[in-house]
Amino acid sequence: MTNDFYSRVYKLVKKIPKGKVATYGQVAALLGQPRAAQAVGWALRVCPDSVPWPRVVNKAGMISITNPRFPKSLQADLLKKDGVKVIFKDGNFFIDLKKYLWHK
Repeated sequence: MTNDFYSRVYKLVKKIPKGKVATYGQVAALLGQPRAAQAVGWALRVCPDSVPWPRVVNKAGMISITNPRFPKSLQADLLKKDGVKVIFKDGNFFIDLKKYLWHK
């Protein structure tokens, strides 16, 4: 993916309101590239500090980040500060997508 794609990811993720989340696949689809969910993850892995990266989770509503720069617990804490209820179960953090999924 190009830097242009990354820039588009950042611009869209900045539109996710506080208290809501989107999925990697949702972001990719909204950008017209529905098969680029993994690329969205790569873009967020190196995003500027101004991008609210914690607001993006996997399609199951699970925090699935694997970046030592952004541990799962940090993402969970930031989402809680945003007003999103995060549930810790079986070693994973989950968000109720029925309640918190952003609908653009």
